[in-house]
Amino acid sequence: MTNKLEDKLFKVSVDTINEFFEENKEEMINDEYAFANYMRRVFKEKGVSQQEIFLYADIPERYGYKLISQEKHTRQRDIILRICYSAGLTIEETQKALRLYGMAELYVEYPRDALLMVIFKDRPGDIIEVNLILRRNGMDELKSSGIKD
Repeated sequence: MTNKLEDKLFKVSVDTINEFFEENKEEMINDEYAFANYMRRVFKEKGVSQQEIFLYADIPERYGYKLISQEKHTRQRDIILRICYSAGLTIEETQKALRLYGMAELYVEYPRDALLMVIFKDRPGDIIEVNLILRRNGMDELKSSGIKD
C-alpha cells in the first residue's frame, strides 16, 4: 500500500499536493491515536469484540486494552500480529496496523514473515495452530506478552 501511495506522490507537484492529501486522506496518518482509531474501526467492521480478540490472541485482557488504546506500548511485533490475526484482519489491514503502530511491516524477503503472510491469507486455525505451523517450519512461534492478568 505504501509503495502505491509513493508512486502517486511522485506524480504530484507542490501546487497539487493538497489534492493528493484529499484524495488519499484514508491512507494518511494525521492523528497520534491513528492506530487505536484504526483498530477500533476494523474491529467494529468485522463485528468482533476486543474481549474476544484478546482471548483468541492469548493476551491478558487489561494489557490488550492498554495496547489498543495506546496507553501502553510494546516493542514485540508478534503481540500486534497476534491481535491482528485473532481479529481476522487481512494481510493488507495487518500491514497498515503495523505501520500505524510504528512497527516494521511483514516482508516477503524474510522467510518467517513470508510464512506469516501465507498464514494470514489461508487462515489455518487459531494462534495455537499458527504456532504449530511456524514450529514445524523451524521458525520461532509468535511470542506472547509474558504478562499475566
